[in-house]
Amino acid sequence: MRNKGFTLIEIMLVVAIIGILAAMVVPRLTGRTKQAREAVAKADIEVNMPMALDLYELDIGEFPSGLGSLMDNTDNKDDWKGPYLKRVPKDPWGREYIYNNPGSHNKYGFDLSSSGADGQSGTNDDITNWEE
Repeated sequence: MRNKGFTLIEIMLVVAIIGILAAMVVPRLTGRTKQAREAVAKADIEVNMPMALDLYELDIGEFPSGLGSLMDNTDNKDDWKGPYLKRVPKDPWGREYIYNNPGSHNKYGFDLSSSGADGQSGTNDDITNWEE
């Protein structure tokens, strides 16, 4: 007889999705859309996309050349088991996240960032996966 249940990854995904929804909905109700957008971007950069990138790296042995490789086998890798994401995620301001591999700012091997509300990289409102 086979036990039915949830895997740890499924539970983590549900918790992350609930957190993202709460970060988007609750502040909007209280008039804090700026903080909500920043929280969604931080969740994407720190949890959602790194999880997909880690799964890709576990299958292939290296990080992809671009985020598009998480949806389609654009790098033509034999061990590709994706899609790892359904679509290329956009930040809360409607722009694609900035991905660099190899990364130069942190220990993860890749850099992920959003240029924030102003749309310009290198300003104070940037959201990144590294410490400045």
